Amino acid sequence: MHRSSSARLFTVLIAGTAIIAVAFYLSLTNGSFDISVADVFKTLLRIDPQKEYDLVVFDFRLPRIVLGALVGFSLGIAGAVIQGVTRNGLADPGILGINAGAGLAVVLFMFLFQGNMTLTGWLAVMMMPMFGLVGGLLATAFIYSFARQRGSLDPQRLILVGIAVASGFGAFTMFISLKMNPSDYEMAAAWLAGSLHSANWKFVITMLPWILILPIIIWLRAHVLDLFQLSEESVKGVGVSVEREKNVFLLCSIGLVSASVAVSGSIGFVGLIAPHMARQLVGIRHKHIIPVSGIAGMAIVMIADFIGKTIFAPAELAVGIVVSIIGVPYFVYLLIRSRK
Repeated sequence: MHRSSSARLFTVLIAGTAIIAVAFYLSLTNGSFDISVADVFKTLLRIDPQKEYDLVVFDFRLPRIVLGALVGFSLGIAGAVIQGVTRNGLADPGILGINAGAGLAVVLFMFLFQGNMTLTGWLAVMMMPMFGLVGGLLATAFIYSFARQRGSLDPQRLILVGIAVASGFGAFTMFISLKMNPSDYEMAAAWLAGSLHSANWKFVITMLPWILILPIIIWLRAHVLDLFQLSEESVKGVGVSVEREKNVFLLCSIGLVSASVAVSGSIGFVGLIAPHMARQLVGIRHKHIIPVSGIAGMAIVMIADFIGKTIFAPAELAVGIVVSIIGVPYFVYLLIRSRK
């Protein structure tokens, strides 16, 4: 049985990697400026490099593709963790209020400082994502404090508090955005919709520490998520420190979501859809669900970004909107299925 599940995991990972490779190829070669496969390879391998190809591949398309893959990977894993901790298959990282907190911080930054700062270089590029990251973490700390009951973290209370706080932050964000000048408002609206339009290599480097550390911590403790599907008393009975493990898992997922939202805006439903796809493909063991959720998240974001920038050309639809168009019907399907 174990050998069969491992073989199934390997097959799913190979298939997922192939889908991602196809999405990578399509995104790199197609757009307002089409590039042939031969020219892409020549540009990547530095064979007879041309300035216009270098600009399109290295400055525009490649960082956008890589950033989309990293964001999708983070959101997919975070969704699997949150659904595992809360024992709620309809939970999504967005309901914890992280997206709303980061959105409020970024809109405040645009309203108060945009156009008034004289920073240059790395700091100028990273200032807005830094505000988003801090906003997401502060919102989570605020929600965390209210979600604790009698000294322990209640997963269902966490979801309810997250929904309430996210609604409040969203209303405040809308109020501030209406006070902005038109150009800043357009920029804020695009960011809040979830967009990879401003992707660059500095954003990619910012994501790497979170991607290299937190998923490994989660995967190494994945067996605890399996135990969380039992009653809390049963988990304590096998010697697991429930509160400590909940805190570790939630802090790791919060770090992944905050880092993603800081560089791409609010992209919803990835953390909802990817874990469900993983469970249908590889079963209920979180040791298998977590990597497959990451791969599924990567594929969803990369394909959605390709659709948004090509299908509606010359206009460009934010990746968050495309994912939502896909995600809403899927969410309704999950709701109907959960009632049966």
